[in-house]
Amino acid sequence: MQNDFSAPTAFLRAQFGALNIGEPLRAYETFWRDQGQFISRAVDRAGTPPLKMFDRFGARIDEIEFAPEYWTVLKRGYRDGVIWRIFDEYALLSSYQLGYVTCFFDPGMYCPYTVSMSTAVPLSKYGAAETREKFLPPLLRRDDAVWQGATWMTEARGGSDLGANVDTRARLVDGQWRLSGDKFFASNAGAELAVVAARLENAPQNVRGLALFLVPKFRADGTRNYFVRRMKSKIATRSVPTGEVELRDSEAYLLGKAEWGIYLILEVLNLSRVANSIGSVAVAQRALAEALYFAQNRSAFGKPLSEQPLMRAQIEERARGLRDASALAWYAARLLNEVWRETPPYSERYHLFRLVAHLAKYHTAEFAAQTAKWAMEVHGSAGVLDEFPVERLLRESMILAIWEGAPHRQILDGLEVMKRKNAHELLFHELAPRADPHALEEIAARAQELLALPQDAMEAQSETTFAALARFAAATSPR
Repeated sequence: MQNDFSAPTAFLRAQFGALNIGEPLRAYETFWRDQGQFISRAVDRAGTPPLKMFDRFGARIDEIEFAPEYWTVLKRGYRDGVIWRIFDEYALLSSYQLGYVTCFFDPGMYCPYTVSMSTAVPLSKYGAAETREKFLPPLLRRDDAVWQGATWMTEARGGSDLGANVDTRARLVDGQWRLSGDKFFASNAGAELAVVAARLENAPQNVRGLALFLVPKFRADGTRNYFVRRMKSKIATRSVPTGEVELRDSEAYLLGKAEWGIYLILEVLNLSRVANSIGSVAVAQRALAEALYFAQNRSAFGKPLSEQPLMRAQIEERARGLRDASALAWYAARLLNEVWRETPPYSERYHLFRLVAHLAKYHTAEFAAQTAKWAMEVHGSAGVLDEFPVERLLRESMILAIWEGAPHRQILDGLEVMKRKNAHELLFHELAPRADPHALEEIAARAQELLALPQDAMEAQSETTFAALARFAAATSPR
């Protein structure tokens, strides 16, 4: 087998035909291959960037000190259109394709682009006119003065149960919203803007009490509007600065209707879940490419590893799995591309997207981790050394299952949209032309049996059926 997996753009073209932005995407890949990947490696090895909290006069400045080369790589993606193309084209697919190439070389670097998208999109949809006019244009700049976004939901008690665990409070003071609280796992700390979940004053301690706000880095008078308490030292994704953020009577702008808060928060998460699925497939492709390169150039018992029957069978199995996982991830992306401008109440098509997004996030993250682990095994002892690529790929893949909701969250939210919106029936109807009739009948029956159980039993027995549904969707998703 030739190494057909070493170029992300070529793989996308082989899977789906024409690319949304063919030549710019190839040029972006060339930049990464010639320059970006070497800077990325240095950033990863340097580890958590230092936080400079005070200037020499004792004023709080909270500057994260990245090397200048980091900005060279990061700003390239913004210039090439990972955010501005969304609004030029009124579509998300070009952005996700740029993200795929980014993640093939550096999964952590895709995170700032993802959360910037997840800031710009809700701002454009739900910000008041003067809020949009003030804050959206800097996010859409095509030069190095571009602003970055961030999405801060998680607090110290955890992120899955937002209704119970968001303690950040929002109060209206003389017409200006003010937020006070602590965000415990704040990706892209230091961003110029962030979308933040907060609880309204006197609101119930559940999801209905939450609203979504835009928080700028600086107040109207130019002083700091939020503070970075400390940086997080992570297993991987070191290309995105993650920290603990303090909101202290911070100026904020309500996005959308207050009663829509949980729906807007979930919109933000779903934009990122699709990006996570895209990134997971990119990591899996890179792991397969590295494993195949090694197997083709390492001989054992008189012939290359890639020609040994068991290894050849494993490579072919991983290649099939990669194509299926890719199809499911991009199916989720295309569905989102259809519905991303909808506002509550949502269409049936939007609920179909929700289910596919949960299936894709669940399936692709696990596939990436298992493929990275397998690639390490292919390399043997060379696979555990940090001087070679697969050690980092395994570290990066471990985080993909956790971002934007761990696997159990995807299962439970997927069950919710199946039970309340019958989204599985829409999915079966959509995939029927590509599906084996017997396989479709079997998975439909399993889904109905699961949904007919009492709630506790349904949740306890859900994973095997949800995993089977994800595999079915991956195998039958449009190419």
